Amino acid sequence: MNPGIIFLLVLVGAPLLELYVLISVGSEIGALSTILISVFTAILGAALVRMQGVSVLMRVQQTMARGEAPALEMLEGALLMVSGVMLLFPGFITDMIGFLLLVPPLRQKFIVAMLKRSGALSPSPPGSGPAPDAKVRRVNIIQGEYRRDDD
Repeated sequence: MNPGIIFLLVLVGAPLLELYVLISVGSEIGALSTILISVFTAILGAALVRMQGVSVLMRVQQTMARGEAPALEMLEGALLMVSGVMLLFPGFITDMIGFLLLVPPLRQKFIVAMLKRSGALSPSPPGSGPAPDAKVRRVNIIQGEYRRDDD
C-alpha cells in the first residue's frame, strides 16, 4: 500500500478514533472525570519520561566513555521522546501507546523489530563467522607523525 495513503489514514483516522473513545468514556464517567484522567496521565507520563530519559542519558555517557557508539541508547531516547509526545496528546489510545513505550523491555523489543525490518540488523548466515577453534589475528596499529627528509 502507498505510504502516503497510510499516512493520510493515520492523520485523519487517529484523531477521529481518539475523539470517539473520549466521548464514549466521557458519557460513562462524566466529562470532568475524563478531563482529569487525561490531565493526570499527561503529568504522570511527563514525570516517567523524564526519569527514564535521565537513565538513558546516563547509559549513553557510559557507552561513550567505553569508546563505543551509543546507537541503541539513542534509539531508546528517540522512542522516549515519541512516548512523551503521545502522553501529552489528549486521548486514551495515545496514552496507552505512550505508556507501553515506557516499559523498557517492550521498547527494546520494538527497537530490535524495527532494526530487523529495516535490514540494519540481520542474523548472520551459518558459517559466515570464524570457526570456534580458529585463531583470530590481532593487528597492532601504531599512530604517529613522520617526516620525510630527501637528500
